[in-house]
Amino acid sequence: MPHRYIKKILEARVYDVAVETPLDEARGLSERLHNRVLLKREDKQPVFSFKLRGAYNKMSQLTAEERECGVVAASAGNHAQGLALSARKLGVKATIVMPKTTPDVKVNNVRRLGGKVVLHGDAYDEAATFAQQLVQEKGMTYVHPFDDPDVIAGQGTIAMELLRQESGPINAIFVPVGGGGLVAGIATYVKYLRPETKVIGVESEESACLKAAMDAGERVVLPQVGIFADGVAVAQIGKNTFELAQKYVDEVITVSIDEICAAIKDIYDDTRSICEPAGALGVAGLKKYCQREQLTDQTLIAIDSGANVNFDRLRHIAERSELGEKREAIIAARIPEKPGSFRKFCSALGRRNITEFNYRYSDNDSAIVFAGIQIKPGGCDREELVTHLSEKGYTVEDLTDNETAKLHVRYMVGGHAPAAVGDEVVYRFEFPERPGALMNFLSQLGSRWNISMFHYRNHGAAYGRVLVGMQVGSDDQKLVEQFLDEIGYNYWNETDNNAYRLFLG
Repeated sequence: MPHRYIKKILEARVYDVAVETPLDEARGLSERLHNRVLLKREDKQPVFSFKLRGAYNKMSQLTAEERECGVVAASAGNHAQGLALSARKLGVKATIVMPKTTPDVKVNNVRRLGGKVVLHGDAYDEAATFAQQLVQEKGMTYVHPFDDPDVIAGQGTIAMELLRQESGPINAIFVPVGGGGLVAGIATYVKYLRPETKVIGVESEESACLKAAMDAGERVVLPQVGIFADGVAVAQIGKNTFELAQKYVDEVITVSIDEICAAIKDIYDDTRSICEPAGALGVAGLKKYCQREQLTDQTLIAIDSGANVNFDRLRHIAERSELGEKREAIIAARIPEKPGSFRKFCSALGRRNITEFNYRYSDNDSAIVFAGIQIKPGGCDREELVTHLSEKGYTVEDLTDNETAKLHVRYMVGGHAPAAVGDEVVYRFEFPERPGALMNFLSQLGSRWNISMFHYRNHGAAYGRVLVGMQVGSDDQKLVEQFLDEIGYNYWNETDNNAYRLFLG
């Protein structure tokens, strides 16, 4: 089978629309990591993503009859734009089914490239189901975003380029993974020519479908998929792509949202370009691997896979990048409620800068403060900070890895609820973001239980994030989650979350 794919990669028709992208050295990252770090710049494609390669190669293999029927695909962004441009080049009608939550910038670009856009459903799965319905009803030709041999071969041309561009030894290549088309194509070609080079897939912790499949030895469906890195938000790895990944991918690394944000900043610092969260996975995985293996003096390549990011998401990315680079710690500390306590607390921090300080009077004895503290990159300084403050007599809770603290609590005002608010349960939600979405969410939530706390903040993403407190009697606890399951939004029970307990409960 590898010979079949190698032939398909060598014969892939991608350069009618795609360009050979540069392999640039990331000088800042190289110096910091003490390794030679190279970036394969797929963000420089005409549609700012590698997806153009696979889409065009598949389109070029269609028969005249298949082209005459027109092509259809489901996509929330990059595949849609690649297919629309490919269809325009080949004179084929293209219909793209996109979720209603798709940002206008992507919808408008698909239309600008000549694609017909059909908005359907709130998520990719609903759009994909409708696209298959069009195939059945109108006989249109479906172009899969990743699980197709010709699409895989098109993405594999990236490996063909980078092995030619870097003739010396390559120790490892780090590849973003969503449905697996990119990593399958690259791994198959690289392992055929340079079996000593490691190919490492990198996934978001929120959508690690390849790692789950590798661990289980078979494809599995993730019960829940996070959407921060929307370009790789896939619940199940492809059938063809998994078959190849099992044979040729050495390892799969998962990275957090904060680590992805830090990688976006790293790429910006070295290239002055802003990639999307999915596009930065390779760099995030490379950094994590270097730290784990204590590597030096090796040649490492990360695929910068795309740059289709909404401008208004950059605020959230910038806020989280310091945490991802481990330059900031978030703590809760109890200090005496008396004059001079804040000055004494600052003195205990030594030469560390305070990046944030939130406080509200609670009682006459003590106060709990929410503080952001600048620390040295790495991880040891954070532990030393907590230990040092504890030795000074402060009760300290480390909230740096607490998602509710980072997404909600640090932006909320007020304080502890009065005793009158009893039986409060707290849930964190993600719901599709579009005009009227917040009102629709509240309508879905209904009026059966009193809402005792609410925080919503738009992050410029396809999904909104909400923290909700509700007064629910003990007899209704099970009914609440049954009701929430029926609504169908992703949710987490945060009633026992320390950040909520310390500042809001």
